[in-house]
Amino acid sequence: MRITKQLLVRRWAISTLLAILVFAVLAASDLRLEALSGFGTADLQRFSTAQQYNAAFMVWPSIYAVRAGFNWGLDYLLMPLYAASFFYSAIIAREAFAPAGTRFHRIMTMLAAVPVAGAMLDMLENALQLFMMLSGASDNLARIALTISNAKMMAIMLGVVMLLGAVLARVQERQKKRLKTP
Repeated sequence: MRITKQLLVRRWAISTLLAILVFAVLAASDLRLEALSGFGTADLQRFSTAQQYNAAFMVWPSIYAVRAGFNWGLDYLLMPLYAASFFYSAIIAREAFAPAGTRFHRIMTMLAAVPVAGAMLDMLENALQLFMMLSGASDNLARIALTISNAKMMAIMLGVVMLLGAVLARVQERQKKRLKTP
């Protein structure tokens, strides 16, 4: 299926703005959870032992566990938004900076899938953390979650680079249009 450049840019803009909005709400909610309990859901991404997870889960009495669950749910809403934003970003950057038929063009096409894989890893990470909260954490599960989290963060960082590339491509395109019109 082919889409027009105008539709691609529109989808990119909408998914990016929605991802930023949902991320802002999630960040504010997680900061509030951390202020109330000492641990936020984002803190779990850095844990490598069962003891760390259990410490967080012990201070989340029922009211804070509901807040943590809300954050996880909101994160599941964020995942497809940032995956779409980064995917569209990669395509926009590819079209602007990688000539068709070149190796770089093919590499950029493959890299567009990395943030999508990162969102899937994010889903797996959250599910594993929730499983540990409900069933008990172990050091093995904690290390697996940390490994998944690190891979996810690398994919997100690549997505941010692609997003910056797309912004640069759009700025460059607008400058060219401005120079062409008298």
